[in-house]
Amino acid sequence: MPKYLVKVNYTPEGTKGLRHDGGSKRRAAAEHAAKSVGGHLESFYFCFGDWDVICIAELPDSVAATALSMAVTSTGAAETSTTVLITAEEVDKAAHKAVGYVPPGN
Repeated sequence: MPKYLVKVNYTPEGTKGLRHDGGSKRRAAAEHAAKSVGGHLESFYFCFGDWDVICIAELPDSVAATALSMAVTSTGAAETSTTVLITAEEVDKAAHKAVGYVPPGN
């Protein structure tokens, strides 16, 4: 199952909810959301810097990842950024795959 890096920033309203609920309840909500689309949450961390939360989730496909992102963002409590993660073995396969690409101007 593909893995996705999900980065989350809380809006001011979302931060109020976080203060009320606490971190463990938010992690449980993320676990439930991942399971609801057929996946599971591998890791969940609060952090400083550009993002408030960093998660890694295994999800069935990009449709599930998109549905999860839209569900979170549509509440107005958080913004997300989702990145598909690629294994070293997948990069090995890609490095040896023939591609019929012609650069511009050729």
